[in-house]
Amino acid sequence: MEKPQGSYIGHFSNLVKAHGGLNLAQGIPGHRPPAELLDALAQVLRTDAHQYAPGQGDAQLLRLVAQRYGLGPGNVLMVQGGTEGLSLLYTYIAQLLGPDMAVMGIEPAYESHSHLPCIFGHRYVPFAPGPDGFLDMHRLADELRRERIGLLFVASPGNPHGRALSRQQVLQLLEAAQQADAYIVFDAVYHDLYFHQPVYVPADRLGERLFIVGSFSKSLCITGWRVGYVLHHAHHAAGLRSVHDYVGLCASAPMQRALALYLSDGGQAERYAADLRARLAAAYGDLSAHLRGLGFGMPPTDGGCFVWAELPARIAADGFEVASALYQQQRVAVVPGEHFGSRYARWLRLNIARPDDELREAAQRIGLFFGE
Repeated sequence: MEKPQGSYIGHFSNLVKAHGGLNLAQGIPGHRPPAELLDALAQVLRTDAHQYAPGQGDAQLLRLVAQRYGLGPGNVLMVQGGTEGLSLLYTYIAQLLGPDMAVMGIEPAYESHSHLPCIFGHRYVPFAPGPDGFLDMHRLADELRRERIGLLFVASPGNPHGRALSRQQVLQLLEAAQQADAYIVFDAVYHDLYFHQPVYVPADRLGERLFIVGSFSKSLCITGWRVGYVLHHAHHAAGLRSVHDYVGLCASAPMQRALALYLSDGGQAERYAADLRARLAAAYGDLSAHLRGLGFGMPPTDGGCFVWAELPARIAADGFEVASALYQQQRVAVVPGEHFGSRYARWLRLNIARPDDELREAAQRIGLFFGE
């Protein structure tokens, strides 16, 4: 079976867009955004907020994001979603380190973590955790030094696996990177979507070697708005903004202003976040239990929008063959695990941030498929 070039996420999502079906491939939240946020946007659209936003970001939104993390507005840069944040940082760090830089991603790695080095022609070194996602910090520190890594991507909770790092683990990573003279890009796009325990984001340790990427896309179910942010040390402010001027320029002015109005009432934002977390935790519990009943294996998960599942031992085909057949026969789109690392050819990623009735229908169709 011929495999497509480019993103498997895009490939399987586009099948649904072109031919119909249930899209559990792309991380599209299927829940409505907060009503108060939509009211704020309607209010903003009747104002003059239809031209370029300031390159750094809307002043009120910058203050609100900075206050949340105990930083100053000068440590924040608004970008067009987490994806632009990652690519902006990569472009900037590549300027600092030069063409011989080496990059490490912790597998299973989000597609930007592993594909940006390929686009830029840099050496990419995957780091494989142990069983059940155990992260051996001593081995990781050794590999950072031995492979002369210049940039380490870290995600917590991860995509696709949903594991969150403890505060102690994050601090160990920061120390290991410092000893290896490496930069860390900390991908915190899913940190609001924890199931039980809040996720530690090391904004209190922000230094010249650490960058943090966040986004409103998943936590407020507004992926189409494309508004995210980068937290950075003041040392990098001028350099990052000079690159941003020619890569992204600015995020949407109306969307930024609406977010600022909405987030100025912290209570309503937290109520929405708590409700979404409960929905995701329940959806994960239901779908993961269903898949375990079909023989799938799953490592521990702490949050995020996905079920990360290993195919039953009785299935001889790999994840791409299974995902293709599942769509052809039952019109359910999922992502083959090899998209997140070559060692995960027998894994699948399934999006759980969908309405309950859609997830129940998908579970039924998946049951029929594997029952056959």
